[in-house]
Amino acid sequence: MPAIGLDDIEAARQTIQDTVRNTPMKRSTTLSKLTGGDIHLKLENFQRTGSFKVRGAMNKLRSLDRQEKAAGVVCASAGNHAQGVAFAATREGVACDVFMPSDATLAKVVATRGYGATVHLRGLDYQEAYEYARAYQEEQGKVFVHAFDDPRIMAGQGTLALEVLEEVPDLDVILVPIGGGGLIGGVATAIKALRPACRVVGVQAAGASSVAESLNKGRVVPLDEVHTMADGIACRRLGDLTFEAIQAHVDEVVTVSEAEIASSILYLLERAKVGAEGAGAVALAAAMHGHVDLEGKKTCVVVSGGNIDMTLMSRIIDRGLVTEGRVAVLETEVPDRPGAIAHLLALLGEHKANVLDVRHDRHRLDVPLHRTHVEVHVETRGHDHIEELRRVLRESGYEADVQGHTA
Repeated sequence: MPAIGLDDIEAARQTIQDTVRNTPMKRSTTLSKLTGGDIHLKLENFQRTGSFKVRGAMNKLRSLDRQEKAAGVVCASAGNHAQGVAFAATREGVACDVFMPSDATLAKVVATRGYGATVHLRGLDYQEAYEYARAYQEEQGKVFVHAFDDPRIMAGQGTLALEVLEEVPDLDVILVPIGGGGLIGGVATAIKALRPACRVVGVQAAGASSVAESLNKGRVVPLDEVHTMADGIACRRLGDLTFEAIQAHVDEVVTVSEAEIASSILYLLERAKVGAEGAGAVALAAAMHGHVDLEGKKTCVVVSGGNIDMTLMSRIIDRGLVTEGRVAVLETEVPDRPGAIAHLLALLGEHKANVLDVRHDRHRLDVPLHRTHVEVHVETRGHDHIEELRRVLRESGYEADVQGHTA
C-alpha cells in the first residue's frame, strides 16, 4: 500500500497553509527559446527558510501530540531540512536538536541556530550525521523527524505540486531534484493523481546518483560515498517509502554534471535574478543541457532552494565567467628587463582587454634565466575576443596559453 495518497497531500495543505508560502511560478522566455518548450520555474528559494523543506517539517511537527512535543524533536540534515525543522519547532514551541555534517556550510549552520535549534556537528556527510542523530534520539527519548522517509514529510512536500497545477493545469513535464526522495515522492504522487499524462522526471547530481542502480535492482542500493556541490541532495541512500513512490510514479531519472549545475546557478543569478543552491539548480541543469526532451512541452522546473554558501557562489561565478569567455587567464613569458611587463599590458589594453590581475614569477625552473613567467587575468567580450587577443600576442612574439579559449 502506498505511503501517501492525494488525500494526505491535500490534508497537509490545510495543515500548513497559514505558515507556508505559495511560492512564485516564473515563466522563462530565454529558457523556453533554448529548449523549444514553455518553461516555468517554481521558485522554492522564496519559501520560508529558503527551501521546500519547511513544508514537510511543518506538517510533521503539527502532527505530534502534546507528549511528543514535550519530549522535543531531533533531526539530521545537510542544512535545508535542519532549517525547516528548526523553524517549525520554534513555531510550535518544541525543543529541537539538529545533527549536521561537520563540514556543513557556515550559512546553513548559522541559519539553523538562528531559527532556534541546538546544532551538533557530527560525521563526514548526511548519512553519518543521521546515525549520530538516531543514537541521540534513542538515548534522550525524543521524536525523530526524518528528512524524507516519513509519510507526513512526503505529504508536506507534495503540496508544492498542488500549487504548480493550479498555475499550469495543462502541464506536460515536471523536473524535480532527488536526494533522499521526499520531494519527488510527494510531488509525483500528487501529479499522477491529478494529471496522469504529465511526465515526472527526477534529476540527480552525477556524484550522488543513487536512484539508477536501485531501480535496476528493484531495491534501495546505498552508495559508498557521494561527491557533489549540491549538498542538499548529497544523500547516499534513498528512503524505503520514497523509493516505492519513485517506482510507482516517476517516469524517468537523469543525472547532471557539476559543470552543468554550476552553469545553471550562474544562469539563474544573471538572467532570472534568482539565487539558487546546487540542489536547487539540478532540475534546471537537466533542462538547459538537453538531458530531457522538452520540445513543445509545457514544463515546470522546480528550483528547490536558495541556501547557497557565498564562498561557493563566488567560485561558481569566477569559473562561469571563464567558461563563457568573459574572463581569460593568459600565461606567457617576457624578457626579464624593465618595461617588458608594461609593454605586454599596454598591448592587451590597446585591444580592449581590461586587466584584473598580474602575477609574475622569476624563479620558475622551466623558464630561462633571462625571461619571466607572467600570468594576466583580463576581462574579455567572449571567445572571439579571446581568439583576437591570442592572435595579436602571437604576432607580437608572445606564445600565450589562454584559459577560457575554446578553439
